[in-house]
Amino acid sequence: MRPLAIDARAAARPELGGVERWARELCARLPYTIHRPPPALVHRAGHAWEQAVLPVLSARAPALLCPANLAPLAARNVVVVIHDAAPLRHPGWYSNAYAAFQRRVLPLIARRARAVITVSEFSRDELRDLLDVDASVVYGGVDPRFVPGEKADRPYVLCVASHTARKNLRALLPAARALAAEGIELRVAGGHRPQFAAEDGLESLTLLGAVPDAELPALYAGAAAFVLPSVYEGFGLPVLEAMAAGTPVIASNVTALPETAGGAARLVPPDAEALRDALLSLLGDSAEQARLRELGLERARAFTWERTASEVDRVVRTSIARG
Repeated sequence: MRPLAIDARAAARPELGGVERWARELCARLPYTIHRPPPALVHRAGHAWEQAVLPVLSARAPALLCPANLAPLAARNVVVVIHDAAPLRHPGWYSNAYAAFQRRVLPLIARRARAVITVSEFSRDELRDLLDVDASVVYGGVDPRFVPGEKADRPYVLCVASHTARKNLRALLPAARALAAEGIELRVAGGHRPQFAAEDGLESLTLLGAVPDAELPALYAGAAAFVLPSVYEGFGLPVLEAMAAGTPVIASNVTALPETAGGAARLVPPDAEALRDALLSLLGDSAEQARLRELGLERARAFTWERTASEVDRVVRTSIARG
């Protein structure tokens, strides 16, 4: 059999969200031919490369794995990973151009693909409802670099999220003010992405911007707690990364987050009062912190990128065998 191929456009992006993490980890672990565009074409300018050049480069491959939602419409050998259906479910969270683009191409990609993979049972239900496709569920993993470490001398609560409406960072403002009175910072690692509608008025939070990947493990491990207030997640990798780093987690009780947390986090409604009260309660209860820390470590051990890569490869090869 000829070598299989993988679209590495998302893996080449400098920022690191869940989609980029998936692409990088699969490129590193699967024995596929990697097709990577020039650096200038990893973002929006790369749509033309992905639609016109990539199908030619990968035409002789038995399958082309596209791990980041998009895929060339002209290719007939595609297996695509669609992480969620947020642009279809909540188009107002995105720029008008991006939402229109997704509304036009996602149904075509899903319909033409040999197989569709998604990242949670929640997302599988969303894709079935909005795209009428039955996707295979493969969970993401946790890099072994995420391990417990020393807590910071100056305590802080960490959130890892882009400054976008679906991440619901404004709901953390009352918590940030209450924590500041106790000498605790609320730090947010992540930047803004132009295709998303941005949140403003976040001055009460300590905004770290995009944090280099090499610095993330220590940032997670040093936090007194981790919080993810999102109103929509297809999976929520930062929850597992925080757990692996030995940091107790508070997360929203909506969309895929209960599935991801698996009973190892404190789940609350994604509103300001609930998040503030949960954080203050957790940080004042050392026994509860220890309990969540142990549950989180156990939960995170179940997720590895090796297993993710193996399960994705199985779906790809099954799609080839079906023809």
